[in-house]
Amino acid sequence: MRLVILAAFTCFLHTACSQRQAPPPAPLMPVPSEAQLAWHDMELNAFIHFTTNTFTGKEWGYGDEKPSVFNPSSLDANQWVSTLKDAGFKMVILTCKHHDGFCIWPSKYTEHSVKNSPYKGDVVKEVRDACNKYGLKFGVYLSPWDRNHAEYGREAYLDYYRNQLRELFTNYGPVTEMWFDGANGGDGYYGGAREMRRIDGRTYYNWPVTMGIVKEMAPDVIFFSDAGPGVRWVGNERGIAGETNWNTITADTLYAGKAGIEKLLSTGSPDGKNWVPAEVDVSIRPGWFYHENEDSLVKSPEKLFDIYLTSVGRGSLLLLNVPPDKRGLFNENDVRSLKGFREILDREFARNLATGTDASSSSHRGNADQFSAAKVTDGNKESYWATDDNVTKGSIELKLEKTSPVKYVVLQEYIRLGQRVSEFNVEIAENGQWKKIAEGTTIGHKRILKVENASGDRIRLNIISSRACPTISNIEVY
Repeated sequence: MRLVILAAFTCFLHTACSQRQAPPPAPLMPVPSEAQLAWHDMELNAFIHFTTNTFTGKEWGYGDEKPSVFNPSSLDANQWVSTLKDAGFKMVILTCKHHDGFCIWPSKYTEHSVKNSPYKGDVVKEVRDACNKYGLKFGVYLSPWDRNHAEYGREAYLDYYRNQLRELFTNYGPVTEMWFDGANGGDGYYGGAREMRRIDGRTYYNWPVTMGIVKEMAPDVIFFSDAGPGVRWVGNERGIAGETNWNTITADTLYAGKAGIEKLLSTGSPDGKNWVPAEVDVSIRPGWFYHENEDSLVKSPEKLFDIYLTSVGRGSLLLLNVPPDKRGLFNENDVRSLKGFREILDREFARNLATGTDASSSSHRGNADQFSAAKVTDGNKESYWATDDNVTKGSIELKLEKTSPVKYVVLQEYIRLGQRVSEFNVEIAENGQWKKIAEGTTIGHKRILKVENASGDRIRLNIISSRACPTISNIEVY
């Protein structure tokens, strides 16, 4: 009888220990909103620049271009969006109006639009409908600078600009991301004045009021500008985020002309007061608009993959511009490059060697299974390994099925609770000896580490420094 009771008590203890619970870590503020979390998960978005510049060969139209120059012969928004869908992109952001002021939808607030061109269609509607058809999110770019409008630089222009925002968000929603460019005036046509008009970009547009109008129509919209508040510019147009890349920054430190602004935009700030992640915008061609003389200069699939590693692979989102040609189609060279890029992604990340592997750690939070090392390989983005509050260092070891060559290690933090890790390295066990194959500072939403000449049967992530107890949600090995 005693043996039966003892066995039952032992079984109870084992069950109780295996079901031990621990409270989750407190959030390390600031943290992303639900809309920002969804934005992070998209990873690949596309820009489409298309206006009179496509037909005049300019990058920045002066504003005096006649609507008659806008005359695509075979415009097919379905070709644009289906091509992007096949390449893995999740959202399209369309330049509804660039600095030249020409509107590619029939705006009722101006005659300088597609309605007075030989092409009588509504490009914004066509792209929005194509996005709906193929399951992509839709975003809009509406340049605050307008070199065509007679009232630019005066109060009346703000009414015009805000009316057009209302028009776009009311007639073409839902809109996921709103892009505000940083161009702040200069020379232009301005209704025939042909003069220089400078404005103070920090005060003239009265952004709190303008953004408030948009928020009333689209409460979850993500705002892009140098200072966010949803996402920030990365500080360059080369496709490169900082190797150190904090999603946090203090928004009021961002303004044009500040010394070191590009570096700050690229790296963020570990003690920033706002969650404003970096968006990496870059064009597949040298220019943002289509120019025939650049047909041979389209970025190769290999170059696009390199950019992927320095953008998505450094915790940012890649916004790749693909401009339609004069026909209103993605050029064959651009399509070929996008297809090749997708093939490289599928090939390089075909099989995750960490799936189903044994995982162990130096410690885990409260010795509770819910925070064990196994959570980094379970394929659930809402589970994670964590340590006790007073433990800001630690390691996770994965035992691979067999000795294998390793080219990439992918790391992800559980950023819902904030960004924490500030220094780490990765080791591989070769013939029983540990060898460091990568090191870095931040991880964030995703860090992809490309490694050279590495082969082994165990991988170890070492967290050297963290601003609070680390929370790692995913480790992949390819």
